[in-house]
Amino acid sequence: MEITNIEKNELLGLVKNLYGYDFLGYSEASIKRRIIRFCDIHKIENYFDLRHHLLNEPELFSDFVLQVTVNITEMFRDPSFFIALKEKVLPSLATYPHCKIWHAGCSTGEEVYSMAILLREQHLTRATIFATDINAEVVGHAREATYSSKLMKAYTANYIQAQGSHAFSDYYTANYDMAIMNSPLKKNIVFSVHNLVSDGSFNEFNLIVCRNVLIYFNKDLQEHVIKLFYDSLSPLGYLALGPKESLFFSKYRDKFEVVDKHEKIYRKIE
Repeated sequence: MEITNIEKNELLGLVKNLYGYDFLGYSEASIKRRIIRFCDIHKIENYFDLRHHLLNEPELFSDFVLQVTVNITEMFRDPSFFIALKEKVLPSLATYPHCKIWHAGCSTGEEVYSMAILLREQHLTRATIFATDINAEVVGHAREATYSSKLMKAYTANYIQAQGSHAFSDYYTANYDMAIMNSPLKKNIVFSVHNLVSDGSFNEFNLIVCRNVLIYFNKDLQEHVIKLFYDSLSPLGYLALGPKESLFFSKYRDKFEVVDKHEKIYRKIE
């Protein structure tokens, strides 16, 4: 199936008006590719059938949201990033009586639990992690903290490269073909649904982590989200982006200093 730009924009406008999800600011190539993939999965052959199904079948729309939002993640993804956090960010956060961390676009939670492990190993127990995503289904998955045991070998390798100080197997319980993250890791994590496009700031954070999300937005939406993060950061708060993301071209770049250029970690300075 193919979809024209006019059809795409009309469809996304209808989705916004009916369901409140605004995908109009997503990268054009990325959103079209994911719409087409959704149609292939559900054997929808033309735009008019797609429009009819999405507007009349809420359950199918839930899967549409799952398909068009990006949910690619893993534990201790980009191990050098976690080393940089440990060396350049967490010592500062440890000086606060309590610190608040926002994982925006948390997907199924792998990087959230990676952060919880890192905080635990650095004895930074006075911290709350707020983990949010636009998709209620993946937030539910993250809250359950249950993952395929087949992934644990790769996650263990990432953890070792991130200079973890324990055995990674200490942090989960194997149950047949699943691995369940241990309950103490979930103690200070708050999961909720939050839409970066339409929802506002809901707290003041010492660290915001939003990795590999902005690359799927167009320039205007990127600026909107960066402003949201700026408004949500405490004075001297940190912002961590993905390896292909940067504040260099943002009009807010002068409001941050670079903490780690390679790992895309910044600090609010005004």
